[in-house]
Amino acid sequence: MTATKTICTALVALAALTRVALPTLAAEPSPAMGVPAAAATFNEIPATPALLEPLRTGGFVLYLRHGYTDNSRPDRVPSLDLNDCSTQRPLTAAGLEVSTQVGAALRRARIPIGDVHVSPLCRAKESAAAVLGPDRPYTVDPDLIYVANLTSAQKAPILANTKRLLSAPVAAGSNRLLVAHAPNLMDLIGYFPKEATLVIFRPRGDAGFEYVASIPPSLWPALLH
Repeated sequence: MTATKTICTALVALAALTRVALPTLAAEPSPAMGVPAAAATFNEIPATPALLEPLRTGGFVLYLRHGYTDNSRPDRVPSLDLNDCSTQRPLTAAGLEVSTQVGAALRRARIPIGDVHVSPLCRAKESAAAVLGPDRPYTVDPDLIYVANLTSAQKAPILANTKRLLSAPVAAGSNRLLVAHAPNLMDLIGYFPKEATLVIFRPRGDAGFEYVASIPPSLWPALLH
């Protein structure tokens, strides 16, 4: 059996084990690994205190990149198992703490959260739980898994789903929260946010979505001052 056939066989077996369609995964880029060059052309807009009031009114989509991770322990591809966190790049203690702090900041800012959609990777699910608290449910969405190093065909349903969630109207009085990965946004709008950054979008329905601003973790104290 050739090496290619062996890898394909392993991926098929893994997909059956985890009960989701599992694309070929690679270690997600991070500041330590270098930010894609195209990201340098994106104009990141820091949020201002004035933005908090409309966020309290609702109708926005909040896209949170998971907390800080340990890049010395990459995903074990092709033997990554979505049900076994030990096979995935983990959150650090600081990553769990910063996610908890983001959740506390959202509550302190009185920003309401409605439906929540989360990538199936453990670092995203653990970040979501830290943000929301132990009793708040969320939806695990396989089509929010990161798209780094996928083929165009493999990326297509993930990017389409991400665009749909960013574009679909949100009822007044709440905001949709997505907890996922930077490459999705990189492919959609050329933006590679740092870990634990909250990215704010205004959904436009059939017209797509509009990027509004970003809140890196270091900005929260100034916003809540």
